[in-house]
Amino acid sequence: MTRETVITGIGVVAPNGIGAEAFWKSTSEGISVLDRISREGFEGLPLRVAGEVRGFDAASVIEERFLVQTDRFTHFAMAAADLALADSGLRADPGSPFGVGVVTAAGSGGGEFGQRELQRLWGQGPRYVGPYQSIAWFYAASTGQISIRGGFKGPCGVVASDEAGGLDAIAHARGNVRRGTDAVVVGAAEAPLAPYSGVCQLGYAELSLVGEPDDAYLPFTTSARGFVPAEGGAMLVVEEARHAERRGAGIRAVIAGQAATFTGASRWQDSREGLARAITGALADAGLSPADVDVVFADAMGTVEADRAEALALADALGRYAGRVPVTAPKTGTGRAYCGAPLLDTAAAVLAIEHGLVPPTPHVTDIAHDLDLVTGRPRPARLRTALVLSRGLMGSNSALVVTAPRS
Repeated sequence: MTRETVITGIGVVAPNGIGAEAFWKSTSEGISVLDRISREGFEGLPLRVAGEVRGFDAASVIEERFLVQTDRFTHFAMAAADLALADSGLRADPGSPFGVGVVTAAGSGGGEFGQRELQRLWGQGPRYVGPYQSIAWFYAASTGQISIRGGFKGPCGVVASDEAGGLDAIAHARGNVRRGTDAVVVGAAEAPLAPYSGVCQLGYAELSLVGEPDDAYLPFTTSARGFVPAEGGAMLVVEEARHAERRGAGIRAVIAGQAATFTGASRWQDSREGLARAITGALADAGLSPADVDVVFADAMGTVEADRAEALALADALGRYAGRVPVTAPKTGTGRAYCGAPLLDTAAAVLAIEHGLVPPTPHVTDIAHDLDLVTGRPRPARLRTALVLSRGLMGSNSALVVTAPRS
């Protein structure tokens, strides 16, 4: 029998809210939290606007022994995993320790921890560098720490496939479930707002250097000047449907299909074909047609060329239905959290289906493409199927289809 993969838990640590409920309230109301970067060390950098996670106290939710050996991006991931596990009610089974795995995606890794230790190295000497420098920066740190902390000994992995790796991680987790794993804690969280990380991002031509929060991130408009970075992300609990039913877990959504392509770094014209192929592949994997898509959560890179390619990819893949499907990009109110961005979009897609509401795209008004982009206010709609899109700066394209639980 087919092992259907379902979502039973959602955990969010985002610039606009910690916890799925707070995140959804801000997202559905179109509240923007983009602001001038407050982190020390950004005063002289041209990058001035971002989505920061404020009010997050890692020490209140994570044990000291884990805090000292991990970076902020792993703190976010562990906190989000706790929220997802609490939502799902899933715990490690001592009688079946290999039944639950962990998969995360990461882009930049532990830049804040790494910067601090390197400053100590050059300023004070090697004796002042802690032993955890060897692991805290590593992109696999979140997977390792979540699995150790939770006692999850099933298949674990980390996906390093650009920003679209967030969706690819979900596909990887789904593959593990299909091959026999009971459940997987999956997701991504990023913390790219250390000064060192900020300097590294200046090499991205697509990065917005606009200094006013209301004007910094305007995808699908003639005023598009790039994307605004953000920290945070989301974790999900995905599991085999019958396993969830046996333990009485509530099924929030079904992971119905996914596909990915690669078209090369910053080759946005080529991403039209690559993204369209990912969309058609994801729909085929789900056994659905373009007519079944009720809402699209767009990648929304924020440059004229990239946005045009995405709009044309939707037209290519959805055909005559493209202009009829509402499209949204809530990340214009929070920023683009690299690998965490498509996880936040996936969480928003599930919540949109549950509430029958398409969240708006903050800040955007003058739409320059043939899209039914939802702006201003949320739009009530009967939603059964959501299409989530993501592209990476290095050329990855990914599409995910999530559907309402089968009645």
